[in-house]
Amino acid sequence: MSTPAFRHLFFDLDRTLWDMEKNARETLAELYFKYSLDERGIQSANEFIFHYNQYNDVLWDRYRRRLIDKATLRALRFKQTLAHFDIHDKKLATIFDEEYISEAPKKKNLVEGTIEVLTELKPEFQLHIITNGFHETQLHKIRNSGLEEFFAEIISSEGSGHMKPDKKIFDHALKKTKANKEESLMIGDDLVVDIAGAREAGWKQVFYNPGGAEHDEEVTYEIRDLKELLRIVK
Repeated sequence: MSTPAFRHLFFDLDRTLWDMEKNARETLAELYFKYSLDERGIQSANEFIFHYNQYNDVLWDRYRRRLIDKATLRALRFKQTLAHFDIHDKKLATIFDEEYISEAPKKKNLVEGTIEVLTELKPEFQLHIITNGFHETQLHKIRNSGLEEFFAEIISSEGSGHMKPDKKIFDHALKKTKANKEESLMIGDDLVVDIAGAREAGWKQVFYNPGGAEHDEEVTYEIRDLKELLRIVK
């Protein structure tokens, strides 16, 4: 069976191209030491980061399901993390959130192979991003990490009014890029948000699964290294 003639490649941003874990860890560790959280009873940066990720993940899940809004997510993630360590300091939580939002997007760590793969794809394909992240934050990440030159359109949940895996964001992406689903391919690391969402919208998908996690999801293609994408589309 021949490979479909894809013309438009849509990438998730965080954890697919922009190294979310590494960039977030660096920023959170800097905040931990800057504000001497060891003196507030948090024994290590790793402990602080572990619990932040737990609270942040729950809040992001609630945000995706429209149970809370952006302001609530931002207000609660550091407040709940600090409260876990019996630090009830609303001002400090607000400072952490503001500095995290300011500093994390300046980080430049990318998933291995990102620039090499995008450089090879750009002459032959229209490249786009579909992201659930906050629009301005995602734009800063893209610009600061040198990704901006590769992408024709940046479709965000804030800009479109819809979040992956909602079919409406994929329909919006087609309209904005003047593409059709048969020539479009979604590449992402989240089986529900990226892969199932694109599949339900009628798109083919590439599941980027660097850790080789086992799953029962129906996917069109699966890769463990971004460079494997080249064999699929070219």
